[in-house]
Amino acid sequence: MRVLELSHCTWEEIRELDGGRTVAILPVGAVEAHGPHLPLGADVVIAEAMARAGAEKLALRGYAGLLLPPLAYTSAAFAAGFPGTVSLSPATVTGFVVDLARNLTRQGFAALALANAHLDPGHLASLAAAVAAAQKEKLLRVAFPDLSKKPWGSRLTDEFKSGACHAGRFESSIVMAARPERVRESIRKSLPSIAVSLSEAIQGGKHTFEEAGGARAYFGFPADATPEEGRQTIEILGGIIEEAVLAELDR
Repeated sequence: MRVLELSHCTWEEIRELDGGRTVAILPVGAVEAHGPHLPLGADVVIAEAMARAGAEKLALRGYAGLLLPPLAYTSAAFAAGFPGTVSLSPATVTGFVVDLARNLTRQGFAALALANAHLDPGHLASLAAAVAAAQKEKLLRVAFPDLSKKPWGSRLTDEFKSGACHAGRFESSIVMAARPERVRESIRKSLPSIAVSLSEAIQGGKHTFEEAGGARAYFGFPADATPEEGRQTIEILGGIIEEAVLAELDR
C-alpha cells in the first residue's frame, strides 16, 4: 500500500481506494506560543511528522495511509496570554472531529487516527469527547493515542516524561528534524533551562504558562535539542499511531 495526501489527490483517485483498507490520519496541533525559538505552529509540525511516520508504517501493514490536512486551531488556554496564540472552545473542536468522522464513515474508510501533538488539558478533553461521541453514533473506528497517558507517554523521552517539555528538548528536537528552517537556532542555543514540570503545575491548579513559571512560553531544556533525537522520536511516534490503529481495528 501507499501514503497519500488527501488535499493532493483528485476525487477520482480517492474513489478508487479500497475504503476498508484505508486509514485517514488527522494531524492535530495548535497555533500557540512555543518559546522565542519555535514557531507558533510547532505542534502542527510535530503532528504532521507523527502522522506521516504512522502512515508509512501502516502502509507496510497493507493499509493505505491517507494524510488529512491538519487541524491547527484548538483549545490553547494555557498560552492565550501570548500574542499569536489562537484558542477555540473545546466544544468547537469536539464538533469538528465528530463531523469529520461522520464524513469519513460515509465514504467507507476503515478508521480515523488522531495524530495529536498538543497537550492542553481542555484540548485533550475535547478529543476524548469526540472519540466517545463517534463510538456512541457507531461511526468508523477512531484511534486516539493520548500521549499524556500510559502506555504511550512512557515510550517517549525523559524530558517528556518529566513534564518539563513545552518547547523544550523534546519538541525542539522534532522540529529541528522535520522543519529545521523554522527553528531560531541562535536563540535556541542561548536559552536557559526551565526545569519546571508543566504537568505538575497543571495538577497544582495553575491555568497559564505564566502562572506555571514559563514567562517566555517554554519549559524544559531547548538548548540540548538535537535533530538526531528528533528523528528517533518521530519514529517512536509513528509506531504509536500504527499500534493504536491496529488495536482499534482488532476490537
